[in-house]
Amino acid sequence: MAKTLEAVDAVVIGVGMSGSIIAHELTKAGQKVVGLERGAGRNTVPDFQAPAMHDELKYSVRKGLMQSAQNEAVTLRNNTDQTALPIRRWQAFLPGTGLGGSAVHWNGNIWRFQEADFVLKSHIEKRYGKDFIDPRLSIQDWGVTYADLEPHYTRFENLYGACGKAGNIQGKVQPGGNPFEAPRSTEYPNKPMKQTYACSLFSKAAESLGYKPFPMPSCTMSQRYTNPLGLTMEACVMCGFCERFGCEHKAKASPQTTILPVLLKSDLFELRTHAQVQKVQLDKQGKKATGVTYINAAGEEVFQPAKLVIMSMFSLNNVRMMLLSGIGKPYDPKTQTGVVGRNYTYQTISGAQVFFDDDVRVNPFMASGSTMSVIDEFSGDNFDHSELGFIGGAYLYSNITNGQPIGFHPVPPGTPRWGQEFKQAMLKHYNHTVKLGAHGSSMPTPTNYLDLDPTYKDAWGQPLLRMTFDFTENDIKMSAYITSKLEQIGKAMGGKQVVASPRKGPFDSNIYQSTHNCGGAVMGADPKTSAVNPYLQCWDVSNVFVVGASAFVHNGSYNPTGTLGALTYHAAEALTTKYLKSPGPLVSL
Repeated sequence: MAKTLEAVDAVVIGVGMSGSIIAHELTKAGQKVVGLERGAGRNTVPDFQAPAMHDELKYSVRKGLMQSAQNEAVTLRNNTDQTALPIRRWQAFLPGTGLGGSAVHWNGNIWRFQEADFVLKSHIEKRYGKDFIDPRLSIQDWGVTYADLEPHYTRFENLYGACGKAGNIQGKVQPGGNPFEAPRSTEYPNKPMKQTYACSLFSKAAESLGYKPFPMPSCTMSQRYTNPLGLTMEACVMCGFCERFGCEHKAKASPQTTILPVLLKSDLFELRTHAQVQKVQLDKQGKKATGVTYINAAGEEVFQPAKLVIMSMFSLNNVRMMLLSGIGKPYDPKTQTGVVGRNYTYQTISGAQVFFDDDVRVNPFMASGSTMSVIDEFSGDNFDHSELGFIGGAYLYSNITNGQPIGFHPVPPGTPRWGQEFKQAMLKHYNHTVKLGAHGSSMPTPTNYLDLDPTYKDAWGQPLLRMTFDFTENDIKMSAYITSKLEQIGKAMGGKQVVASPRKGPFDSNIYQSTHNCGGAVMGADPKTSAVNPYLQCWDVSNVFVVGASAFVHNGSYNPTGTLGALTYHAAEALTTKYLKSPGPLVSL
C-alpha cells in the first residue's frame, strides 16, 4: 500500500535542463512544486572538481554519470523479425541520471533549427512537389513555427550564455556568422570560443572550396558571463573534459550553473532525489492525472498527489512513462495507428580522418566540446535536393574536442587494434590527425518506433522500453552524399591521407554516435498523428505535459538542445499564462 503525501500544485519528473526551467517558471507563478529525480543530488562543488572528475576510465569508459543499464535498460532490435535484447552497456547513446540530467555531461553545442524544419512536409511539397517525399517516410509539420519559437530561443540562449557570431539578425546577413541560419532578433550573448589550429586548417580548406565557415555556437563560455538570474559562469580553460564529464570550472552551461542555485532556494520548490517514478496515476475515466507513484530511497512506495504533472525526463524515458501510465494510444506499426512510440528518430553521424605528416601538430588535448569550425551549406534544405533522391542534410565541422588518452587514438585503416604495432601507430598519429564530422538529420519511418518490451523488466518489475530502429535508406543516401563533401574538404586541408566513413546500416548499439534520441511522443496539430499538442500538453490527459526531445517530429541536422530549450520555454509560457488561469485543453479540436 503506497504512502500518500499531502497534495501539491505540480510534480516535475526529472530535474534536468527542461525540468529545472519548468519548475522555476511554475514557482515564479506561485505554484508549489515537487521535483522527483531518479538519481543523486550533485553540484559543481564538490561533485565535479578536478582531479577526480578528470577520470576518463570512470566517466568516459565506464559511464559514471549515466543511467544504470543494469537497473533500467532499453531493449533493441533493428526490425520486427528480430528479438530485442537489452542494452546492458551504454555505447551508442548515453542517457544521464542525477540532478541536472544529461545537460551535465553534454558537449555544449547549441543550435537553432531551420525555419523549414518546423513545417517540413509543407516546405518540401511546396519546393519539390507533393510526390517528392518517399512514401516510406512519415514526415509531418510540427504544429509550431520558427517565428513562434524565436523569442524562446533567445531567452534560452541568454539563460545558458550561448557563445557565437550571428549570421542573420532580423533578416540581414552578418559577416563572420552562419549565413544560412534563420533570422535572429539579437546577437549571441557572448562572443564565440577561440578556434584551435585544427579549426583554422578546416576553415582555410573550406574557404578554398567556396564555403563560408564560422565558429561552432557553444555553451562553453568564451568569457565570464552573468545570466539573467544573476548566476555567473567562468571562461573555459580548454581542459578537454566536456562530453561525459561535469565541468569543475563553471564554464559549461548546465542546470547547476544556470538555474538550480536559484530554484533550490525557492520556498515553493522541494527536490526529492533517489525517487524512481513508477507511474502517473489517472482518475477512473483516464482523463485526468491525480499524481505520481514512486519508490523512494528507503524502498517505500509513495503516492504524491498533484494537480499538474510534468514529464521532463530523457526522451526515451518520457515515452516509456507515457506507455506505463496508459496515457495516449500506443503506436501499432502494423496498422500505423496510435501515437505514443511513433516517429522515433536518432541522428545520422559520419566522419573523416585527415592524417598529416609530423610537421603539423594539432595538440588535441587543448580543446573544449565546442571548439569547432563549421560550414552549413549542406544542412537541412540549404541545397537543392531535386536530383539526389533524399531529403535532409548535415553540417560539416572539425571534430577535435579532446585528446583523452584512452579514447583518442586515431590510426589509419589496416592498423592492428592492439599490440606493439597499434601502440607505435597511435604515438605516430596522436598529434598529427584531424577528425572531421558530418552531423546529419534523421527522418522518421513507420518501421522505427518505441514500445514496451513483452519479456524484459527493470529492477522494479516494470517492462523495459523496446526500441525498433535502423537507419533509413533516405538517411544512408544522405550520409553518402554529404560525407563525400567532407572528404573533399579533408583533401583540401593537405593531409597525407584522408579516410572517410559514411554512415551505413545496420544501426549498431556498440558504437557511440550521439545522445540525440528524439521522437516517440511527437508534437503536432492533429491528435491522430501526435501525442502532444503544440504546447507539449497531452491530447488525452490535459493536466500532463511531456517536455523533451521526445516531442521532435523528426531530428534536424543540428544538435537538439537549443530547440529543446526553446520548446521548454514555449510550453512554460503557455502553462503560466494560459493553463493556470483556466486548466484544461489549450488547443480546441
